Amino acid sequence: MLLKHQHKAKKMTVAIALIAMILSSWFALLDLPATERVDAGIKRALISFTTARALNAVISVAQGTEIAAQPMGVGVTLTPGQLLDPVNDLIERFSSLMLTASVALGIQKILINIGSYWPISLLLTLAALRWGWLYLGVNKTESQKPPKWLSKTLILLLMVRFAIPLVTIGTDYVFQKYLAAEYTASQQSMDLASSNVGDLVEETKSPAEEPLTEDESLWEKSKANIDNFINDAKETVDVKAHVAKLQLAAQQWTEHIVNLIVIFVLQTLCIPLLLMWFLYLGMRRLID
Repeated sequence: MLLKHQHKAKKMTVAIALIAMILSSWFALLDLPATERVDAGIKRALISFTTARALNAVISVAQGTEIAAQPMGVGVTLTPGQLLDPVNDLIERFSSLMLTASVALGIQKILINIGSYWPISLLLTLAALRWGWLYLGVNKTESQKPPKWLSKTLILLLMVRFAIPLVTIGTDYVFQKYLAAEYTASQQSMDLASSNVGDLVEETKSPAEEPLTEDESLWEKSKANIDNFINDAKETVDVKAHVAKLQLAAQQWTEHIVNLIVIFVLQTLCIPLLLMWFLYLGMRRLID
């Protein structure tokens, strides 16, 4: 008697699950939230892409800035902006990655729209009804195991209809819970970086020397030469200090860029694939 009740309860659970899947496929309960989350992800990727391109342009200008100094009367030309060359290469690759992330998220949005197309829902409904008819044993004393091809077809249609919306919502949940704060901090630092590059390079520029007039005395000329020697020595020390600032800034920007790369790779590749695999295993186990 107990086994009979358990068998009936199992059939009832399967029937409710099939009805829920059919209704969800037609009413599109997950499509709108998933589309909103994809749009938010595309916006984040495009903002990072724009910031990276702007920073790349500013650094390219800074790399061409030359500083003329004359410590101890010896002419020296410095280009502190060249210290940012490795960072500039990293930013170029980062901007390409952000563009790729935008494309990947755009593909997710298209797949959501394809999955919500009514022929998919119709095929899923027919497959679910046929599978349920055989499994529940309608008009028969005992249930009949559905054929494997029907079970595989049902799993495929379920993946096409629900996988992308569920994975998108799950990925956004992981992002908001574990990655959003890190993304905001890194993105804000990148936004400030473009203005900081120009400020740091401007600090390294030495003021133009004023020419001496012809009516100055020998003493005044000698005194001016001594003052220039002292000022050049001070400027050389200042240049070293500003170069150290550039190196520190480049290191900080590199850390933030790497953080953003990790976040977007997780959001557009690793987490979706992992969730897709678990979802497939779960559907397969349920159907089996």
